[in-house]
Amino acid sequence: MPLGGHEIAVDVDRAELFCCACRDQIYDRDFDAAVVLCQSAALKSAIAVQSSGNPENMRKRRRVDYRPWSPDVRERLLMDNGSSVLDCEIDRPRGLRGLNNLGNTCFMNSVLQALLHTPPLRDYFLSDRHNRYYCQLKNAATTGRIGSGVGGGGKRNGGNGGGDNSNGMIKGVKLCLACDVDAMFSAVFSGDRKPYSPAKFLYSWWQHASDLASYDQQDAHEFFISMLDGIHENVERDRGKPPSPGHGDCCIAHRVFSGILRSDVMCMACGFTSTTYDPCVDISLDSHGKTSAKSHPSSNSEANGFSSTQIPTTSTLIGCLDRFTRPERLGSDQKFFCQQCQVSQESLKQMSIRKLPLVSCFHIKRFEHSHTRKMSRKVDRYLQFPFSLDMAPYLSSSILRSRFGDDGDDVAANEMSSEFELFAVVTHSGKLDAGHYVTYLRLSNQWYKCDDAWITRVNENVVRAAQGYMMFYVQKMLYYRASAQVCPS
Repeated sequence: MPLGGHEIAVDVDRAELFCCACRDQIYDRDFDAAVVLCQSAALKSAIAVQSSGNPENMRKRRRVDYRPWSPDVRERLLMDNGSSVLDCEIDRPRGLRGLNNLGNTCFMNSVLQALLHTPPLRDYFLSDRHNRYYCQLKNAATTGRIGSGVGGGGKRNGGNGGGDNSNGMIKGVKLCLACDVDAMFSAVFSGDRKPYSPAKFLYSWWQHASDLASYDQQDAHEFFISMLDGIHENVERDRGKPPSPGHGDCCIAHRVFSGILRSDVMCMACGFTSTTYDPCVDISLDSHGKTSAKSHPSSNSEANGFSSTQIPTTSTLIGCLDRFTRPERLGSDQKFFCQQCQVSQESLKQMSIRKLPLVSCFHIKRFEHSHTRKMSRKVDRYLQFPFSLDMAPYLSSSILRSRFGDDGDDVAANEMSSEFELFAVVTHSGKLDAGHYVTYLRLSNQWYKCDDAWITRVNENVVRAAQGYMMFYVQKMLYYRASAQVCPS
């Protein structure tokens, strides 16, 4: 179909337009409206088939429940005679697939690569615990409208490089971010090696975080928090409950990443201690220790409104965690009201970790903002991070034991392992307003560099030398508690 000197092709499988001259996908409003109308009609007919209750028709849509199976003698013979070796690349693990940059979306691609290879999250979606087709039918049946968030055409694998094409949406129905994550897992682990375009997910995320909906470069950490919040919000809305991230078992996002921080504020006059607990999905750490203005009265960084740094020392993740859990004396301008003294007193504050998550995400504060000069800068400071990490010294039980000789009143002994292993590092290079995000993944004892659509194998020394911005650690030993009923997310 020639148009203005350009050859336009139609991908009937993904319902997309492609310009052969520009070698890129194009958008046409009329074509998109026709696709939406066609998909809406197809989904209405699917709902009508489901409501008709015809067993023959329902059998085509019903998903088979998991049942333990072991082959008998006849089945073993059939498998031995009729099986063939899968054609897969031995130099790249299954699921390692590049993500196309859709316009300053390296911040999104870097975090998605880490999440796509987060073991508990990967196992959850690949085991069909969140089925995007059933989720859409359920939402459409409850709202009486045709929702979106599922792949078009009834395909489950989504192995094409162009991404998920479904844009079938009626105004007023909010998109399901978990459905788009499910579609991404299906596409990335389909075996297709061509770069994948997460365009549908980007659109759904824009609907959830409308204040960030632009082609400007965004912060990867802010995107990570927003994405987990979007998955949680959708699940809680489906259950008819207000969003409450305090409970770690409310959704898959919090079951994987949610931990509990303990904050102890002790009055320096009488010793009374106020304890609070806060849920968290990550821990933000300073890459350097702050020094007071008295120690450096002529410090240029203090004059510019930025915190001064201790240059001679080498920053390490262990050192950052030590400072995070070290007792800190609050200044006279931060006095807290002591319930025992009944007046505001100076105090000591100490943070600790009461409950460890399955996956610990550490965010390094590399961007500083000065409110006095209304300026921002990036902290280009090298940070050493270990490949194996023991979190036991930072648990509330360990800290209380060192202070009181026992566990004190903290009876929530952590049932999970405190040994963690690094599997993903999100890095940032360049300046504050013109940088680039890249992710390093550890798969099958080999490190890979994920730079948008490009995947390359790298040595672990390259990873150690990288400027880490977000580090993802998974527990070495995952304990599974017996459950009488599996709760869908």
